[in-house]
Amino acid sequence: MTAELVRGQNHTLPQTRLEIRVSAGTPVVAGATLGDERGTVRGIEWIAHPGSPQLPGLEVSQQAAADHRLAVDLEALPAGAHRVTVLLALPVGAGGPVRFGAVPAPFVAVTGLDGTEIATFTLTDLDAESAVSALELYRRQDAWKVRAVGQGYAGGLAEMLADQGVRDPAALAGSIQEAVTRGLARSVAPPPPRTPEGDRVRHATGSADHRPTAPPPPPAPEPPEPLTDPATTGPAHTTQPHTTQPHTTQPHTTQPHTTQPPTTPGPAAAGASAAGPSAGGPINYAHPRRQHAAPPSPPPAAPPAQPGQPAQPVAGDATGWSMDERLYNQIWGMFEDLARAVAAYRSAVDFAESRMDQELDRALSDPRNRIGGAGDRAREAARAKRDELASRAREALDRDLAQLAAEAAVVEPALPAAYAGWGNPVWHAHRIPMEIPMALRIGDLHLPERADLRIPLLVRLPLERGMWVDSGRTASEAAALMDTDRLRRLAMETAVAHAARLLAVYPPGEFAVHVIDPAGSAAGPLAPLVEAGVLAGPPAAGPGGVASVLAHLTRRVDLVQMAVRARAADSLPPDLDTGEQLLVVNDFPHGFDDRAVTQLRYLADEGPAVGVHLLMVADREEASAYGPVLDPLWRSLLRITPVADSHLADPWVGHAWTYEPLTIPPGSHVLEQVLAAVTAARRAAGR
Repeated sequence: MTAELVRGQNHTLPQTRLEIRVSAGTPVVAGATLGDERGTVRGIEWIAHPGSPQLPGLEVSQQAAADHRLAVDLEALPAGAHRVTVLLALPVGAGGPVRFGAVPAPFVAVTGLDGTEIATFTLTDLDAESAVSALELYRRQDAWKVRAVGQGYAGGLAEMLADQGVRDPAALAGSIQEAVTRGLARSVAPPPPRTPEGDRVRHATGSADHRPTAPPPPPAPEPPEPLTDPATTGPAHTTQPHTTQPHTTQPHTTQPHTTQPPTTPGPAAAGASAAGPSAGGPINYAHPRRQHAAPPSPPPAAPPAQPGQPAQPVAGDATGWSMDERLYNQIWGMFEDLARAVAAYRSAVDFAESRMDQELDRALSDPRNRIGGAGDRAREAARAKRDELASRAREALDRDLAQLAAEAAVVEPALPAAYAGWGNPVWHAHRIPMEIPMALRIGDLHLPERADLRIPLLVRLPLERGMWVDSGRTASEAAALMDTDRLRRLAMETAVAHAARLLAVYPPGEFAVHVIDPAGSAAGPLAPLVEAGVLAGPPAAGPGGVASVLAHLTRRVDLVQMAVRARAADSLPPDLDTGEQLLVVNDFPHGFDDRAVTQLRYLADEGPAVGVHLLMVADREEASAYGPVLDPLWRSLLRITPVADSHLADPWVGHAWTYEPLTIPPGSHVLEQVLAAVTAARRAAGR
């Protein structure tokens, strides 16, 4: 069975003779590098590219093409080669696109020699990059694995080769592009649309009901912020604003889901592509099919209660090597199913309205129908058809929602603490783990079609971007009705709860929390952290405290970056805390001068890659005096709210989802219990 990978995920390879198939929709250059145990490329003799397409155990294409097949024999690789990295780049000077954001998302599949797919990966969220490390095959102990990478490079092929450790990458990139230019005349045309059976772009055929595409909705004045793929663990990348695309899917029956979403929080809508009426082809309204593959196999679903009825839901019924991974993938499968089910319903209703308008226009364009009862009868008939279509669509949606609600009722009690809400009893028996979990729950998402059906919002760990808790009254309608002081306190309480969850899911001593509270206004919300003694130091107040904390974390980022680049981790100062660091900033920008703002932006840009993360509590309106200086800071953070707000978009069809923050049940002492467990675990570990 095929493993559909997302960025950062890996999968064991069952054989060593493989093909790597690339489908990009536009001519691209395909190559590969070999790396030793440290990932170092020892020289140009370990690089396969169009100008030198063959290495022992490896062969790549000699020209730019929209479709590639790379041959790999892992047992025949040179001695000392432990890694094969597949590279893609856009040709230079060919008159084509200059960035991957302007072309369809490349699709890469690792297959056996008989064409059987082992693992697939769609490279989403690319924008200004003109080169990308697609995936890597690597040796772990005695087994070979494939990992989805998806790291893009705006500097092109030369920057990517430099990142691989190649000497004189600019010269090599130039020689590769020269070889590509000579072979461009032989480039094949882009492949046709791919079928739904596991492929990237779906056909617009095979529907039982061929209906014209509903007209696209009017553009929203402010599209919701896209979710960065919480399924990512690869290198950090820049997320672009999401634009909602017209959706053309009709109602469907939710299928068993075993796939993960494409990353992260800038996803282009990944809904089913369909030709409009002018395309001359029928439209497939079926739900995208999902393949059911699990290494090891997921637990078998219970038999249906009656023939023809869907199987009873089972917690962990998704792909994955552990129950946590299965539950994580299952939650994202439910997220995608709900997004597509609602998109199908809304599209069907839009189509019904459009069809009614068209029928009325045709009927009333005849002057004979404007006199007497003919016009009234035409209106009634058109409205009756509209109501029938909308009713059928709602019935299909209700079936899907009922199935998802039943699944959610089974999954929620089975969640581990990191995925569970504060009200889940699992927190009362929680013990500080020895390894970090895959992800952390930071809230719930729902759509207006069924507000009680909540999907946990999970972000991958370690964090790839910071968070911004918006304390402004203009953040949402609910916030506008609240008192300013109450809203700010609620925002800080939300930040404290997130910091506590992070402390509780990291091993003892591997996560530190720093707090900047310039005016000391957050003493009340910060009390649980202060009293438990889990902070790295007292909350920093005043200009001196702000400067001290920012200087400390900036120094840590600088030192770790230099150590990583020089591959000299042993040279770090002994007093440097190499664990993950979280900086909670309250009431920004009060108490920050220009230097402090610059340091904060530096931490937001460079910190996540070396384990320093931001959790801002701020009203963006109050920071508007800085103008565009802070725009990159805001864009780099995931915005959440202390009250419900519809500001997040899914990465498939772009719905505006209502975000619900996690709340502690009234009268519960779960937060104090969790922090006490963190303190006890640190003492036991001597940290």
